[in-house]
Amino acid sequence: MSVPDYMQSAEDHQTVLVVVQPVGIVPEDQFFKIYKRIASVSQVSIRDSQRLLYIRYRHHYLPENNEWGDFQTHRKVVGLISITTCASAKEWPQTAERFHGQKEVYSSTLYDSRLLAFGLQGEIAEQQRTDVAFYPSFEDCSDVEKRVEDFVESIFIVLESKRLDRATDKSGDKIPLLCVPFEKKDFVGLDTDSRHYKKRCQGRMRKHVGDLCLQAGMLQDALVHYHMAVELLRGVNDFLWLGAALEGLCSASVIFHYPGGTAGKAAGRKPSISQPADAGKRHRPGALTANGISADTSTEIGRAKNCLSPEDIIEKYKEAISYYGKYKNAGVIELEACVKAVRVLAIQKRAREASEFLQNAVYINLGQLSEEEKIQRYSILSELYELIGFHRKSAFFKRVAAMQCVAPTIPEPGWRACYKLLLETLPGYSLSLDPKDFSKGTHRGWAAVQMRLLHELVYASRRMGNPGLSVRHLSFLLQTMLDFLSDQEKKEVTQSLENYTSKCPGGMEVITLPDGLKLPPVPFTKLPIVRSVKLLNLPVSLRPHKVKGLLGQNMSTASPFIYSPIIMHNRGEERCKKIDFQWVQGDVCEVQLMVYNPMPYELRVENMGLLTSGVEFESLPAALSLPAESGLYPVTLVGVPRTAGNITVNGYHTSVFGVTSDCLLEGLPNVKTGGCLVEVIPSLPRLQLSTSLPRSAHTPQPMSKEELSSTVSVQLFNGETQQLTITLENIGSEDIETLELTSKIVSTKEKVFGEFLSWELDEPLSHLPLKSGQAVTLTVNIKVKLDFSGQENLLQDLNDDGISVTGLPISSPLRQVLKPRPENKPVSSESGKAEYSHIKSLEAVLNFKYSGGAGKVEGYYRELSLGVHVDVEPSVFFTRVSTLPATSTRQCYLLLDIFNPTEHELTVTAKNNQDLVLHASECQRMAIQVDKFDFESLPQPDQETARFTNPKQLEEERQHAQGCQINSKLGICWSIISFQWLHVWQSSDRESSLS
Repeated sequence: MSVPDYMQSAEDHQTVLVVVQPVGIVPEDQFFKIYKRIASVSQVSIRDSQRLLYIRYRHHYLPENNEWGDFQTHRKVVGLISITTCASAKEWPQTAERFHGQKEVYSSTLYDSRLLAFGLQGEIAEQQRTDVAFYPSFEDCSDVEKRVEDFVESIFIVLESKRLDRATDKSGDKIPLLCVPFEKKDFVGLDTDSRHYKKRCQGRMRKHVGDLCLQAGMLQDALVHYHMAVELLRGVNDFLWLGAALEGLCSASVIFHYPGGTAGKAAGRKPSISQPADAGKRHRPGALTANGISADTSTEIGRAKNCLSPEDIIEKYKEAISYYGKYKNAGVIELEACVKAVRVLAIQKRAREASEFLQNAVYINLGQLSEEEKIQRYSILSELYELIGFHRKSAFFKRVAAMQCVAPTIPEPGWRACYKLLLETLPGYSLSLDPKDFSKGTHRGWAAVQMRLLHELVYASRRMGNPGLSVRHLSFLLQTMLDFLSDQEKKEVTQSLENYTSKCPGGMEVITLPDGLKLPPVPFTKLPIVRSVKLLNLPVSLRPHKVKGLLGQNMSTASPFIYSPIIMHNRGEERCKKIDFQWVQGDVCEVQLMVYNPMPYELRVENMGLLTSGVEFESLPAALSLPAESGLYPVTLVGVPRTAGNITVNGYHTSVFGVTSDCLLEGLPNVKTGGCLVEVIPSLPRLQLSTSLPRSAHTPQPMSKEELSSTVSVQLFNGETQQLTITLENIGSEDIETLELTSKIVSTKEKVFGEFLSWELDEPLSHLPLKSGQAVTLTVNIKVKLDFSGQENLLQDLNDDGISVTGLPISSPLRQVLKPRPENKPVSSESGKAEYSHIKSLEAVLNFKYSGGAGKVEGYYRELSLGVHVDVEPSVFFTRVSTLPATSTRQCYLLLDIFNPTEHELTVTAKNNQDLVLHASECQRMAIQVDKFDFESLPQPDQETARFTNPKQLEEERQHAQGCQINSKLGICWSIISFQWLHVWQSSDRESSLS
């Protein structure tokens, strides 16, 4: 016997073997359809008896195995069911002849046989025959199962008669010697009259009767016979048959202890345990003894003692296997005994001892096995290791079986079978085909072995002619094993991947294998690795603002509490958190990713874009090239929302090495994000601004550069006026329906007199609504009027001269002329020049507020800011002010010491006065005859207003009123002759400085 039955279990010892075979040409699908119906009759309750007969069916059985039927009766073919198709009566004789020929093959052991003939009708089919059943078709055969049950009962009758014949054999000492095939030549010429020979015959017959009792459903009797056989055979050192008797004893005990079966497949067995009380009633007298016939065996050995304990079963199995191991030709018997013992140990949950039996089975030499037999052997070893929980060992033998499928000696390697077996090894090596299983926690399993296995899957799928499968497995290897690949291995794997994807690009579709297994997609979340995702606000000039009166409409009323100390949240909620800014429909929106390249060479990422949901979104893909092991690198992905609503950024997509990946943020636990949900408001117009003045890189403080669309810069002399022409163009798709302009001075170091920036908005507003592509111009006047005084105590100087500003003399006029001024610095000195040539800066912001389109309906607008930076150069300085009486008591002379700090010749004029020409850095005195000022006639604030107003503010208002009065009488102007510019200096500035 050279071919083991790896599916055998201990309970198979109580079954009778029936072979089901086709006769002639029978369609395979129809044959197996009938075979399944026949095999469903696996146990039959015998009429007029409490016994069950168990049947084991095979559709292929080697006749040489049948020769071992005396050694173990469950190996003996006792029944034959043939299935045939017979279309006409002419074919019947030939069919009957073939059936007879089949019976001849197993004639030495056959108890009974049946022929199921399909398709034959007419006279022959109407004949009543016990050994043939005729059916018109494969569909019209309702009583197949009933026929099989009758057939099984006929087998039982023969089995029972043989059992009784063996048990009541009256031939005395002439008990035949039962042999296995390889023993027959060894017993030629032996002394058949020796005591040793007779004991051997008796022991073997006892064992044989035990087998028949076990098959006939007499468990307790079988136990008795096995025990007696063990004693007899041990005495004559008949080790092979002693092993068989011990194995029979183990099988009977297993059936007693585990009525549900040990093979898993027989879980539906009905318990067949004969209870001690009724075992005696069913016992057939005449069991053999050393002298031939004995009395009832129930009186010899107590039933309870006959059955082995679970521990003893394993010990007896070990002993039996050791006896089998003494015989080279009993390798199949030894191997099958190991398999049966492992199944029992699996039930007992004794995995370590089971592994010892399996280790022994690995080294049993069965001679020259075919490649198919080797594959079967390794596969069964794998299944048995899996049964006892040795998953990695199971995977090892499954992989050996897979490699055997494509051994060099096979003319047509079975790559599909190899691939299927390799897939089955994955769980044993802690591998799955789902990359999500590798994104949680630490890596499980031996990475080196896992990589080897994945490489073998890639190669097998390529040899199968399925490049798409190769790409998927290679992608999986690169994604999940990246941390364990050396630099050289990374290079080799990626080169292989690019070669495969050049023929079959990788995608995100699920690959379904022929057996129904689904391979999930493998997104490259590590090429590149993304560490953070941040949704960016729109540029300041494009950000939408809500009209203040409408803010309350959208305020959340989710909770009445301002703050809760218990904040329960998880990463998912944080990711779905709504961001506190808005995007605008139709405008380009940005998401910044911080990525890095873990590869030892430059990584090219093509077609990288955003994955979104919620609104219609047009992603604008980018291509990037990351340097080797780049460290964190910012990447900005852009897109345009085409509708309004709430948009969620779910992830990003890439194309790397020819593999397209959709990387979802929910599958990236290490990615930081401040929220991925943002509101998209309806579209708003876009305004572009250009100016007549040059742009400046200077940013007015405390504004940031982002807050301004641009900044203009200009250099003016103090008192000069400059016009700024601003062109406003609608570059968006919506009409501009409203436009407002405000200004704000942001530098507060210098005091500015009068309006720094002024404009007329009526003319531009008349062009609204401004269509897309249209433009309007706006003129803004820049007037710089700072303090013209050269020192702070000019008013004190004026009072010291003894002349009141109200016009009443308090000292002699000559005092002013003669009084020395030692404290005044001469302006011609270097320090004086530096003091008067200091350039001052003024900064302001023009703010344009505009709206239109659907966004305006929702209450949104945009703001555009223009920074204005003015460097103010000094023009003239008044270093000293004094007065002299005039000829009229109603008038006086105002004496002004004027200094020209510029590098140009300068002319100063006043009302009713001669022009004064000043050269560069020259100081001269100017006398102006004016009416005396009467400030007491100016309107005074009432007591109520004075009480509730800041005193400092009251003082400023008083000084302003006085300055206006002085200004109306003086009208002092300066001009630089070389520039032909005219500039106005108003006395209000002097008055302000004097005060």
